[in-house]
Amino acid sequence: MGSLSVAVIGAGAAGLAAARELRREGHGPVVVFERCAGVGGTWLYDDKVSTNHHSSLYASLRTNLPRETMGFLDFPLVSSDSGDSRRFPGHAEVLRYLQEFARRFDLHGMVKLQTEVLSVRREASSSWKVTYSRKQEEKEVIVEEEVFDAVVVCNGHFTHPRLADIAGIDGWPGKQMHSHSYRVADPFHGQVVVVIGYKPSGMDISRDIAGVAKEVHVAIRSPAAAAANISQTQQMPLPANQAHPNLWLHSCTVERAEGDGSVVFQDGSRVKADAIVHCTGYKYSFPFLDEDDAGINVDDNRVGPLYKHVFPPRLAPHISFIGLPFRAMLFPVFQLQSNWVAGVLSGRIELPSQEEMMKDVAAFYSDLEARGCPKRYTHDLGTSVRFRVRGLAGRAIRAGQD
Repeated sequence: MGSLSVAVIGAGAAGLAAARELRREGHGPVVVFERCAGVGGTWLYDDKVSTNHHSSLYASLRTNLPRETMGFLDFPLVSSDSGDSRRFPGHAEVLRYLQEFARRFDLHGMVKLQTEVLSVRREASSSWKVTYSRKQEEKEVIVEEEVFDAVVVCNGHFTHPRLADIAGIDGWPGKQMHSHSYRVADPFHGQVVVVIGYKPSGMDISRDIAGVAKEVHVAIRSPAAAAANISQTQQMPLPANQAHPNLWLHSCTVERAEGDGSVVFQDGSRVKADAIVHCTGYKYSFPFLDEDDAGINVDDNRVGPLYKHVFPPRLAPHISFIGLPFRAMLFPVFQLQSNWVAGVLSGRIELPSQEEMMKDVAAFYSDLEARGCPKRYTHDLGTSVRFRVRGLAGRAIRAGQD
């Protein structure tokens, strides 16, 4: 196919990786659309949560992977005296790293900042019309259109919160929020707080709040997840650890909330709480896409059908998705996916036929179903053991090329 014009939606880690790989494959022009005022995506910390669009970072967030596995394969996240030298660095260090990545590979000139993609529509010629709004000086907004041969979607999946469904919550007098809007623990000083969810953000935030709150009660969907911290000989939860004796784990979810301020757990236990914090994850969302037009739909957080989490078989390779997987060494995965997409678009790498890709997707879904894996974990690489891109790692990184 040779050199193609490509629109990349998002200038986070996935979008920056895509921009670099597409350009060094010879594609152009490559235009990266980013609605924020800088590159970095979810790693752009914003302490203001009143705006329509803000990141999901909280002040104390650190990586839950060591820096040795956080960086791109040929651009490691090394420690420096001038930054955060911890092995599990804070979010500011990761943002500095991504900004340096963009500088090192001269990506800034490809990025249109403060530019929000409004719609992506397929043209009769199989090209794609991208409509976007762009902020000018004095807050003037201009709407423009451009046509591209291909679109790479890298808009992330930490912007549309998923809330727990709690009976009676509308009549409950307390405050509730999603971790998307959590920044610091101070507003919860002296309060009784219920945290729903105990994955990385739930663990971090519950311990954060426990430093200032009267009590923190964590509701965990899976008893196995709490087994290490729950007494096997007593029915009531014990403090999660000695560092936070006011933090309690409940190996069940919240059943309902009541008008007197009570939060009732599925095991019948209850607490009178001042606040509920939903650490319940996010929804994949592509508001700029018409799902039929793009060849995909989102069903219980399964984006599909997608071949190897990247290509919709019906429209491959002219639209692709980078950055959907989670629970993995994400930056290396983004880079491998980006190189694969760039190579397929140029003709260097050949995809299977549409029929073969659909068969692979169907087999993958059948395997997940046979193992009892809910749809919402389709893109969980810790669960999706069949995630393989044939020959991808061998082809992907050409060391020393910029």
